Amino acid sequence: MSERTILVWFRNDLRVHDNEILLEATRKADKILPVYVFDPHYFTVTPGGGYKTGSHRAKFLIESVADLRQNLQKLAGDLLIAHGNPAEVIPQLAAQYEINEVYHHREVALEETNISEEVEAALWKMKLNLKHFIGHTLYHKEDLPFPIKDIPDSFNTFKKKVERDSNVRPSLSAPQEIIIPTITDAGEIPTLEQLGLPQPVIDTRASYTFKGGETAAWQQLEKFFANYHLTHSGKNSRNSAASKLSPWLALGCVSPRQVYWEVVKHEHEIGNHPMMLELLWRDYFRFMFKKHSRQFFDPEGFKGSAPELADNQEELFEQWKNGTTGVPFVDASMHELNATGFIANANRQAVATYLVKDLKGDWTRGAQWFEEKLIDYSPASNWGNWAYIAGVGNDPRENRYFSPKSPTELDPKGEYAKLWLAEENVA
Repeated sequence: MSERTILVWFRNDLRVHDNEILLEATRKADKILPVYVFDPHYFTVTPGGGYKTGSHRAKFLIESVADLRQNLQKLAGDLLIAHGNPAEVIPQLAAQYEINEVYHHREVALEETNISEEVEAALWKMKLNLKHFIGHTLYHKEDLPFPIKDIPDSFNTFKKKVERDSNVRPSLSAPQEIIIPTITDAGEIPTLEQLGLPQPVIDTRASYTFKGGETAAWQQLEKFFANYHLTHSGKNSRNSAASKLSPWLALGCVSPRQVYWEVVKHEHEIGNHPMMLELLWRDYFRFMFKKHSRQFFDPEGFKGSAPELADNQEELFEQWKNGTTGVPFVDASMHELNATGFIANANRQAVATYLVKDLKGDWTRGAQWFEEKLIDYSPASNWGNWAYIAGVGNDPRENRYFSPKSPTELDPKGEYAKLWLAEENVA
């Protein structure tokens, strides 16, 4: 009887723990072939002259893939690195390594699902199956108290129903050992230059740094709980309670379920824990994307009417993206975003609200700018939030958790603006 080999196609699930496709493949096959494909599509120059994936996010991705390879090697496995269109690369590898089936995690945004469909169609011609798994949400789709088509358009209703009627599944352990076929060429992890991107400049004004990978994700989790407990004992500032875990969640270096069970382990009360709200919002937008699909990328969203736009769009957008609007907090936030690839959620709401409501700018251009710049970019969260603020997504008036603070509330003494509007300080 011939050996069974499964190709595990990693995408935004760059971890070995709580990874269903990896664990299931080791159980169902004699050997597995872990693969990550650097798709040139994601590193192209956009029509506006920017990058589809900015340097900060690409650097984080490279670090995350490198850490995944190291963690697989600790389990006696490896990670094959390929470059090209997945619809061409995956079938080629399937033929070369005599693959019996391909596993991957299903995505929800249009671009990512199209790529999956192209790979599936190419494999089908070879009479091979692409098996889909669901592994990016806190609550499993099959455990929701309603079908996807009936998901409430109100976050409050969604939150109440899932917390009352659904349970979070246990996290899965990592495989004890990974047996791989003989890999003729495991491939090299690319540099930023090889991806056509410049090295990001390190700005010493930033009070934090991000390093990609599952290993760093768990270090960040430990740091968060230590700071959170200090904060709530009155020994630290409120800002330390922010998790800053979103970059690792976006690439799946840690799963929402793992974070949830860490909250359960560390806290007595979890219902209103800030981390729980963060995880629920992530779930909500992913499920809403499944429900409304491409409408989240349309200027009119799923409301049928786009917001009013000012005449001088180009001029206003240039001022906004470069942080030259004359509003100190907005400008400081954009300076920080452009310099580091990250700003706090309250800052994101403030600058997005200013672009859409005050400048009457095109919200889709703002979302595209965030897509390039944000180190924690995730299609559902990013485009869902922008549509929300623009009033063409879920109605913020129905959500008591959504109350964007004014620049005065966020920076009452002007210290933040003073820091980020000062002359750039490069290490």
